[in-house]
Amino acid sequence: MSSERTEVQVRPGVESDLDALTDIYNHYVRETPITFDTATFTPVERRLWLLSHPEDGPHRLMVATAGDSQEILGYATSSAFRPKPAYETSVEVTVYLAPNAGGRGVGTLLYKALFAALADEDLHRAYAGIAQPNEASVRLHERFGFRHVGTYREVGRKFGRYWDVAWYEKEL
Repeated sequence: MSSERTEVQVRPGVESDLDALTDIYNHYVRETPITFDTATFTPVERRLWLLSHPEDGPHRLMVATAGDSQEILGYATSSAFRPKPAYETSVEVTVYLAPNAGGRGVGTLLYKALFAALADEDLHRAYAGIAQPNEASVRLHERFGFRHVGTYREVGRKFGRYWDVAWYEKEL
C-alpha cells in the first residue's frame, strides 16, 4: 500500500469499528505512557466507551480511514470533561493514531472534522491532557489554538516511573 498517496476519509465511528479502535488503543496501553491505562481491553470491554460517543451531541467519535482499503488509521473523541453538571459545556478531546499512521496529517484531519462537528453544540471549552514528553501532540494541539494552562507533575506512574501531564485549553 502506498501510504503516502492514500486518500484519508473521516467519518463518525460505528460499532463495526470497535475491534480496530480497541487494537489502536491497546497499542498505546502496552507500549507508551500516552494513556495511563495499564491493562489492555477487549472489544467487549470497550463497547460502552464507543456507545458513549453517538453521531450527534457534544461527545463524538470521528474515525479516519484509508480511502481504498478502509483500514482505520486513527480516531478522535470529545468526551465528558468531568461528571458534575456544571462541566457539561466542557469536553476533553483526544486523538489516537494507528502506529503506522503518524506524520501523515491524519491527526489534523481528525481534529478538523471533530471541531466542525462540535461547532453547533452548546460547548464553551475543550481540554486536552498530554503525557509528557509528546512533542507531536503538543504541536497538533497548538496548531488548533490550544494553549498550555498548567502541568500536573508526576501525576501518573507507568513502566516503573512517574509522568507529567500538561493540560491544554481551547475556547469553542
